[in-house]
Amino acid sequence: MPGDPREMKAAIQSVIKDLMDRVMQRVLFDDKFEIEKIHKTKPLYAALVPEEILKGAHFERRFVTPFGGVWETLAVTAAQFGLGFGAKGHSIFGAVRSERLARITEVLNALEHPEKGKERQKPDWDTELTYVLEGGGEDVLLQIVCDVYAMDTTSGEKYAFELKAPLPNSDQSKVSKEKLLKLYSMEPPQVTAAYYALPYNPYESRETYDWSFPARWFNMKTDKVVLIGDEFWEKIGGLGTYQTFIAAVNEIGPAYKKRIYEEYLGITPPNTLGQAKPE
Repeated sequence: MPGDPREMKAAIQSVIKDLMDRVMQRVLFDDKFEIEKIHKTKPLYAALVPEEILKGAHFERRFVTPFGGVWETLAVTAAQFGLGFGAKGHSIFGAVRSERLARITEVLNALEHPEKGKERQKPDWDTELTYVLEGGGEDVLLQIVCDVYAMDTTSGEKYAFELKAPLPNSDQSKVSKEKLLKLYSMEPPQVTAAYYALPYNPYESRETYDWSFPARWFNMKTDKVVLIGDEFWEKIGGLGTYQTFIAAVNEIGPAYKKRIYEEYLGITPPNTLGQAKPE
């Protein structure tokens, strides 16, 4: 059963606070913005772009990069309060028949390299998996390291997630597709289900998700192996997890925005800073 939402929110806030404190330490002390350096290394930028914009870009780069690993930590936190157990970088061992491995390679090649004179094959998870599972041959022992592993401590169901940034590149998506096909090909099954997951949707709805790179490997609109945004959070943490996550971030956001305005940008925060945002 899902844990107390208040405890989950506090745990999520702890993860975010740790990230933000590290980011603030870096931009204020360890890797400070130096306009003189910009004038020397990027004179065109310095001449045309206001200093505040350049300073904002400096901050954004040092904020976005460490967030990759934080998504996994947040997912594990949600799993611990939802399903009951979560872990990062978990190894799954199992046997896959040799012909299934060959068919997985065949499926990936067809998606990556179109036949001469034809359009590239479009992804279709159900059709591809059905084809792969028809393969036989000798067992081959494999180790698959998943980004996030979770277990329902009540039912014993086990889940693997390939958790990527909302706008993943093609190579990452290909590796994830290969891992998922191998996980679903294991006999006996080592997980109840496995998913390609994105923590939020910059295109707002599943139907309008339109980033081309993962779409080369997955049908992002219809493949049931794909989870985006609230679909992922509620699978791993239970109903209401996504809203708990948004509420947790909105609650602590104003304090960090105030610090960024005052300590980093050196300007007075707007009067609307403390107003609540819709969840």
